Amino acid sequence: MSKAPITSPLSEADRKNAGNVLQATLVDLVDLSLTAKQAHWNVVGGHFVSVHTQLDELTATARNYADQVAERANAIGVSPNGKARTVAESSGIPEFPDNWQTDTDVIAAIAAILEALVQRLRARIDETDKSDLVTQDLLIEISKELEKAHWMWQAQQA
Repeated sequence: MSKAPITSPLSEADRKNAGNVLQATLVDLVDLSLTAKQAHWNVVGGHFVSVHTQLDELTATARNYADQVAERANAIGVSPNGKARTVAESSGIPEFPDNWQTDTDVIAAIAAILEALVQRLRARIDETDKSDLVTQDLLIEISKELEKAHWMWQAQQA
């Protein structure tokens, strides 16, 4: 399709900036959802049940926000790309280890992943300050939830 079927109320420069931010956020959130599910399947240890359950909650949160981010991209005339290859090539979150992991190692890894993702989100919030306040508002909402999750994962390390 040569002409985009969705138009945007944003200027071309603002649409491009917001679109780039949304795409980067999308791949990070898709990666987070896959990582949380990988950890969910491979956690072992004395706190297995609570960590296993908390990982499902994180997966659901990441999937929900990935969908919202993709829909926002569409709303401003940017086609989102959440394909596996794109996510693998573009995600900026730390890699989770293979195989079974103890509950304490999973907690530490997820806390580190969330910390990195929140830092990336905060930079994107700044990037959208002038170009698209609606996208910025969505990023603030996501950051709020992931910072809360980060706190809860960190609290288990104390």
